[in-house]
Amino acid sequence: MTSVNIDAACTDDERRGALYAGDIFVHTASPAIREFVAFTRGMVEEAFGGHDPETAQYDMDVETYAAVLGRLKPVFIHHPESKRHLRAILVEHGCDPELTYFDVPRMRTSTSDDFLTTGIAYAFHPHRDTWYSAPMMQVNWWLPIYDVQAANVVAFHPDYFSRGVANGSHRYNYYAWNRDSRAAAASQIGVDTRDQPKPEEEIALDPQIRPVPPVGGVMVFSGAQLHSSVPNNSGRTRISVDFRTVHRSDVEAGRGAPNVDSHCTGTTMRDYLRVSDLERLPDEVIAPYDEGVAAELLQYAVFQG
Repeated sequence: MTSVNIDAACTDDERRGALYAGDIFVHTASPAIREFVAFTRGMVEEAFGGHDPETAQYDMDVETYAAVLGRLKPVFIHHPESKRHLRAILVEHGCDPELTYFDVPRMRTSTSDDFLTTGIAYAFHPHRDTWYSAPMMQVNWWLPIYDVQAANVVAFHPDYFSRGVANGSHRYNYYAWNRDSRAAAASQIGVDTRDQPKPEEEIALDPQIRPVPPVGGVMVFSGAQLHSSVPNNSGRTRISVDFRTVHRSDVEAGRGAPNVDSHCTGTTMRDYLRVSDLERLPDEVIAPYDEGVAAELLQYAVFQG
């Protein structure tokens, strides 16, 4: 049964163990996250040129809006300050900097009333990150940049944590996605034509859990949690950031959440950087997760933005 743990006093090892069993954690007050929020808001507000980022969708046509995001998001992802802030957040939350590896932060924009739900502002259907070649020990960190509410956050569907769902993950290879589909995000306006893993059976969305972390807080969950973008009818664009981590000892031991229905190939683990020095996981540690992948695809193994 999924529990939501608010400001739980525990070690990172204890937290990861509970996450792999289906729990969700919410940490509500973090000085390092508040600094990251201030940095991110600065980039967002500069990109929107004086428009309120939460309501800019009402001032722009959809193509112009998508173009702003298309310029902003890659710069944010690869800004050296983004990585510096993430490292500080993880250390503050008890992660071992020598054993914890993180990927670059993704900025998410969930516009209200279906203004833009494809491509650069993709509205995610119910899915597990593990359908997208994430390892079973992946931990997701999700934090709001402006105030959020139940009408524009992320919903979790806990009945499916240990119950498989028919889905299209068997057609997904992360390296082929990097080669063929990722760069097309900004051009996907109106209809997103890229083949992404989706449920291939009806999903009961209820019961569902919608944590609402405050600005300066974060929610942490397993990449194996079935979750979805809440249809945003709040009247305000939700702007959030998420990133992922793995712990090297869990990678080497194959320790993580149960795999109930993920059949993709390739792995995202070459994207991860060690907190202490930004080194990547060694190839010999990742190699077991690449079993069966065609050699010609390995050149596309690392996300380059």
